[in-house]
Amino acid sequence: MSVEVDLLLQEAKESIEAAQNYRSELQQRLHGLNQARKQVPPSAHTSCQARETLRRHFTELQAAATRLLTERLAALLAEVDAIEADSVKPLDDCQSLIEHGVGQADELLREGEAALRCGLGEKEDKLGSFTKKAMHIQLDSLPEVPALVDVPSISAQLDDSLLGLLRERVSRHGSVSSHPPVQIEELQERPGSILVRWCKVDEDFAAADYRLQYRRSGSGGSQYEDAFIGRDCEFLVLHLDPHTDYLFKVCARGEGRTEWSPWSIPQTGFTTLAAHEWCPGTEGYILSSRRNIALRNDASQSRCPVLYSNAPTYFCGQTLTFKITAAGQTDRRDSLGVCVDCQGGAESLQRDQAVCISTNGAVFVNGKEMTNQLPAIMVGSAVTFDMEVVNLFPISNNNLSEGASFKLRVTIGSGNREVVFDWLVDQAVDCLSFGCSFVHSGWKVLVF
Repeated sequence: MSVEVDLLLQEAKESIEAAQNYRSELQQRLHGLNQARKQVPPSAHTSCQARETLRRHFTELQAAATRLLTERLAALLAEVDAIEADSVKPLDDCQSLIEHGVGQADELLREGEAALRCGLGEKEDKLGSFTKKAMHIQLDSLPEVPALVDVPSISAQLDDSLLGLLRERVSRHGSVSSHPPVQIEELQERPGSILVRWCKVDEDFAAADYRLQYRRSGSGGSQYEDAFIGRDCEFLVLHLDPHTDYLFKVCARGEGRTEWSPWSIPQTGFTTLAAHEWCPGTEGYILSSRRNIALRNDASQSRCPVLYSNAPTYFCGQTLTFKITAAGQTDRRDSLGVCVDCQGGAESLQRDQAVCISTNGAVFVNGKEMTNQLPAIMVGSAVTFDMEVVNLFPISNNNLSEGASFKLRVTIGSGNREVVFDWLVDQAVDCLSFGCSFVHSGWKVLVF
């Protein structure tokens, strides 16, 4: 009997434990559901916002259509009035001329009949006066009456197909959806920027273009502004302040459509990484106000100074990009790259403890040119550097012993090609500097 009791007790304990785990899981799901409810605006639950938007839009559309039809009717009636006025005036003039002639003929007839009835003594004078008057009136001259075919016949021509076309367009105008066809998938922080990725969630929606907008979060008067419109599904939003929240949203435009889809649910993102900047005060270079664009303006052939970053802000695992927005004459001594330290007086990054690419596409590692070569750099080129730590050996108290090496796996991309190699440096580094050098003026580089 005691064995059965023990079994029952054990089974009860297991059931209690399972019930506790079940309740805990349900509570976690309820918490997630409450978070989801907070994310969705309350108006979306009752569809009040959608109804109000539809009513307002179609009310405005009805008013606009009524106004356009009224204006068109007024214009056509004005045309009828103008044609009528131009057509009636010649007829009125002709009628006045005929009526005047009829009056003259009546008066002449009365005088002629009176001359015939008068006595012989005055008949000669009256007949003479009558004859002169008849000659003056020119009884053989008649005014020309317009032919019926020459008189305008006003009519209205109306295209009955307009109503059919209007019915077809109205039947396809607007749509109602329960979910936006596209949503933001990932917000990835970058130095002074955020890489935004999005994806379609409605497989039946054929997207022709995407539209990304953003604004600073928590700013009541801040308006969303366009960051990108195009076919890509990711975009790097630049010029963002570190440790500041920004809201991002995306929508899409279907194939053959002009209107945009509903916006995705806004997502909040921020970057903790300071923006890459060029070092100010370097001879031969002019910097933009944000110091992320450098222009080589000194064509001196005697010295080719290296412009370094303002600080070692490049970390392994990130992508460093140099965008060429203007180009000058190429020279094999030119360089764009990454270095362990900023050596003052250096004329190129083609040196020890640096990796770089020349404007002719040659790749240099610690001052030695590699066999592999990338396409030559020109206007519009984007050169990318990606690095990851391979290993560190040997290590003693986090410091490299004498003769040790720190190996980084480096990928340099330009155009549609890339080179991958291992870079040995003589000290452990957690951040690196970048730089550029150009012999000739005219080169303009954006770094991000």
